[in-house]
Amino acid sequence: MPVPNGRRPVMLAAVIAALVGLGCVAAPDQPGAAPPAPVETPVTSKAAGPDEDGTDSPEEFKADIGDATEIAEAYWSGVFKASNLEFRPVREVIAYEREGEVDCGGQPLGLNNAAYCSDGDFIAYDVNWAFAAFQQVGDAFIFYLLGHEYAHAIQLRLGIQKQFTIQQELQADCMAGAYIGDMERQKRLSLQKDDTAELAAGLEAVGDDPGQPWFAEGAHGTAKQRTASFVKGYRDSLDPCDL
Repeated sequence: MPVPNGRRPVMLAAVIAALVGLGCVAAPDQPGAAPPAPVETPVTSKAAGPDEDGTDSPEEFKADIGDATEIAEAYWSGVFKASNLEFRPVREVIAYEREGEVDCGGQPLGLNNAAYCSDGDFIAYDVNWAFAAFQQVGDAFIFYLLGHEYAHAIQLRLGIQKQFTIQQELQADCMAGAYIGDMERQKRLSLQKDDTAELAAGLEAVGDDPGQPWFAEGAHGTAKQRTASFVKGYRDSLDPCDL
């Protein structure tokens, strides 16, 4: 998918299901906030060998983290400028390796997790989990992960606080879709043939477990709801995201 700064084109992965349950953290003193907790994300191991789209080295992983952060900042800076608003980038993107190495408002972040923490204004991720998913899924994992978590930072900057977690999460999915779709239209990212169909198919596998109450704290939405939210943003930009 992404072709940032003239780097080699890469393939958008079909296994966006690895993103199920991205950790999303609000400051502990905010209404509706939930303590951060480890989020199990099914990333299976694979045999050693070159990845199909070349996404198999720590150097490429680090470069993609930097590119995804830079492009997210450029995207939201443009959106804010168009609305005559001052944009403030997320303060820091932090990689961690051990449970409790990074905390949000005094509460430790667990493994197999990625989160935006409003108390400190940073995005943090378990680097071993993210790198394993990067190898399994491809570069698209990084751009979606950063897009989704950056959306939570934008919600905070705009003062958006939904009544239920699911509303906050589906909006973030829509915003992530808008970020990817708009940057593709601006030629900052590019998609390979059939990648959008593969992304939609992958998102079908993302969703809360059957029987999860929609009003439960931490609910992200069903597969259909998350897919619909992402696709609306991807196709129609931020208009359907209810910002």
